[in-house]
Amino acid sequence: MTNRLAIILGAVVLFALALNFYFGWEHHIFLARKLMDLIEYLAFWR
Repeated sequence: MTNRLAIILGAVVLFALALNFYFGWEHHIFLARKLMDLIEYLAFWR
């Protein structure tokens, strides 16, 4: 991983945390549940 990519990914994580404090945790909990469903669905096809 290059330094540039690490900085971009770090900025994305900080932006997501800032959105958490502004909008609340409900949206990210919903997205995390949907991501878990997607991972489970993809694991089926493995």
